Amino acid sequence: MKKILSFFVLVIGSLFVMAGWQNEGLKFEKSNHSFGTVKQNEPVTVEFSFTNIGGKPVIIEDATAECGCTKPEFPPRPIAPGKSGNIKVTYDSKTLGVFTKKITVKLVNNPKPYELTITGTVVS
Repeated sequence: MKKILSFFVLVIGSLFVMAGWQNEGLKFEKSNHSFGTVKQNEPVTVEFSFTNIGGKPVIIEDATAECGCTKPEFPPRPIAPGKSGNIKVTYDSKTLGVFTKKITVKLVNNPKPYELTITGTVVS
């Protein structure tokens, strides 16, 4: 019985490693930011700070926003293990009213994207 149990523990542990379920990737300090009330036609910017918590360098493949009113910028170089960086997000604030915008961050060789969100209200 102990041999069978040991075998299953070994198989399940191997599956976790092969599936990449280790603690790899980026850890963001926060994934949401509220600008509160912002003036129309005065762009606002926030930086989402992150750290590479894995054992290998991480490359950000792309960071995209839901619409053209939101512009994300990300580091073009690999982020070494333990090192930090920022994704800068600018919202153009041309349209009056409440906004919620999502930014999708994709890493090379990592199928699960990260999602960042900005919110606020544009007033005249």
